[in-house]
Amino acid sequence: MLHIINKSPLEKSSLETCLAVAQDGGIVLLIEDAVYAATRGNTAAARLTAAQDRLKICVLGPDLEARGLADRLIEGVTSIDYGGFVDLAAEHKSQSWL
Repeated sequence: MLHIINKSPLEKSSLETCLAVAQDGGIVLLIEDAVYAATRGNTAAARLTAAQDRLKICVLGPDLEARGLADRLIEGVTSIDYGGFVDLAAEHKSQSWL
């Protein structure tokens, strides 16, 4: 399952809820303001790091770059481009978290 999150963890609890219910082997893709969660020093970074043993964590690279955060990505998180986003969406059922 591909879990797509677009809200900042400071704005909504979507990421926290997703991590609590996502089944092992799933993929979490952070887009738009949700990319803040995957940066060093963010309050959600520890939760994402802990989830990496059971979930693949990805961020949309252009959204990370647009916010000037590309150099702050936490270890183990994969940055993907728009083509990678399309590939993930085509290969997996998806759930958008609002």
